[in-house]
Amino acid sequence: MPDEGMLPAQGTAVLTLPNAISLGRLCAVPVAVWLVIRRDWAAAFALFVAAGISDAIDGWLARRGRGTALGAALDPLADKALMVSMVVTLAAIGELPSWIAILIVFRDLLIVGGVVLLWMFGHGMAIRPLVVSKLNTAMQIGLVAIVLGLDALNVALSPLRWAAIWIVAGTTIASGAAYLARTVRPA
Repeated sequence: MPDEGMLPAQGTAVLTLPNAISLGRLCAVPVAVWLVIRRDWAAAFALFVAAGISDAIDGWLARRGRGTALGAALDPLADKALMVSMVVTLAAIGELPSWIAILIVFRDLLIVGGVVLLWMFGHGMAIRPLVVSKLNTAMQIGLVAIVLGLDALNVALSPLRWAAIWIVAGTTIASGAAYLARTVRPA
């Protein structure tokens, strides 16, 4: 048994259950991309749903005292990697219009780039998700689920797909604008 002085302090352990779940979700990204490229819609949809369920579970566990600093970074990284990969891949194979993938990626780059630039110039910024950003995330998840689900069922339902695309476009623009406004607002 290791000396107690060598055990990590509570909250600093690296391989906690929530972290392992987030790491598993991150490792599922290339599999999800491969399934979409192969057009194995049912498996891609199932994996996407499983990723969503795992996100809810690791978040629930983390909020009950099992969270770590690593998990606070790993969880959103896994979420963003999956979402961006799915949107870009779906656009690359023609299941989504390219412009929506470009818009989503640009918004993410704008936010991350802005935070990095502020940090580089000594203006740290607390990263707290805005309500519109949470709505945008939910709409993006819904869009990917709709596309994968409709394709898995071999159902076109173009009006539903296009409605989801336009809703995501609106929430993406609103979210990006809200972060930009919060960043440039005089202190």
